[in-house]
Amino acid sequence: MQLENKNCKTRIVIVGGGAGGLELATRLGNRLGKKNKAEIILVDATLTHIWKPLLHEVASGTLNSHDDELNYFAHANKNHFEFFLGKMINIDRTEKKIQLAELSSHQGEQIAPCRSIAYDILVVSVGSTSNDFNTEGAKAHCVCLDSRAQADYLQKEFLNLYLQAQANSLIEDTQHSLLNIAIIGAGATGVELAAELHFAAHQFCKYGLDSIQPDNVCITLIEAADRVLPALNSKISSLAEAELVNMGIQVRTKSRVQKIDETHIYFDDGTQLAADLKVWSAGIKAPDFLNNIAELETNRINQLIVKSTLQTTRDDSIFAMGDCASYTPEGKERPLAPRAQVANQQAIFLEKALVAYIAAQPLPEFVFKDKGSLVSLSDRNSVGHVMGNINIEGFVARLMYMSLYRFHQIALHGLFKTSILMLKDVLSKSARPQLKMH
Repeated sequence: MQLENKNCKTRIVIVGGGAGGLELATRLGNRLGKKNKAEIILVDATLTHIWKPLLHEVASGTLNSHDDELNYFAHANKNHFEFFLGKMINIDRTEKKIQLAELSSHQGEQIAPCRSIAYDILVVSVGSTSNDFNTEGAKAHCVCLDSRAQADYLQKEFLNLYLQAQANSLIEDTQHSLLNIAIIGAGATGVELAAELHFAAHQFCKYGLDSIQPDNVCITLIEAADRVLPALNSKISSLAEAELVNMGIQVRTKSRVQKIDETHIYFDDGTQLAADLKVWSAGIKAPDFLNNIAELETNRINQLIVKSTLQTTRDDSIFAMGDCASYTPEGKERPLAPRAQVANQQAIFLEKALVAYIAAQPLPEFVFKDKGSLVSLSDRNSVGHVMGNINIEGFVARLMYMSLYRFHQIALHGLFKTSILMLKDVLSKSARPQLKMH
């Protein structure tokens, strides 16, 4: 089955509905699709979108993913682009088509066969997945936070441990149960998840699941580098670690994981750590199917190498953005880090660049402006730096961190609807539990 371009309009196909891809589709839909100047198509392997930096809150249960998800079909209808459900598995550069995998139900029944979609311009924005560096046992025994489905799974596993302890307390008169949680990787995701799980442990007890007391929950944050948040400056790293330690979270730096089994994590120095729940958040890579796809240039972590225009090096009609793209600015030694603000700025850039491309005009060059980094430490605090090297923490940092999601919503919905969503969140927060209990 094939979706051909039967009209003379330029067809722009965007693969991946993450923060960058969805923002780009929304912008192009309202700029070109609305005026019938181009056909905009978004392709994603899932039906709904949730902002990836929120996944640690979904995993801990402090955010209900059903409340903040966005349906691609509904959003496409309102913003003048088309949505197709499917996972891209190949690119035919000669015929200018992408191939989508067979679509199946949860029961394994075929919903749709393999399909292909023709394109004039292709934008690859498929994000990233966790990189376990082929660590023995990591895939089998660790949960990752690459998707909403994984975050929901981790939330269920976390809740089930409490339900199991509560049930066992009725069967036999035992001491309060112990719970050991290990998070491998102390980057932003690992640090934020540790803080959220600490908060959730206190909420479980508050709501009656008290067979595991908060003091009996041992959360260990493991990092191979010599400090947490190694990508940020040492001052922010020290502030974050001090706050984590103050919460009672164990911070273990300079610890390289050698292997993992069902009950323990083993380190290269011969030590080991018992863990009931293990989360891998150390390192990222682009999805494996991108490795040398259609003979496009990729790096060792499967990212597509792009030029300053965000065009791939071997095909000017194929662009890449976000975590799956590797762009090294002129004069820099390293490519841009996989961060949400990079994807956001690239979406803004590509809206203008693709309009120029369609008009056969010279393309501008992408220039990234670093606005800083912020890390959430649950409801207690946030730390980070803004405007270069200005370090911030406390209430101001927390307020700025919360505003990041609102800016993403404004990009998708506009200011008026985002204001309504904010009001809805304020009203519903007072009426529902602070923790998802199902």
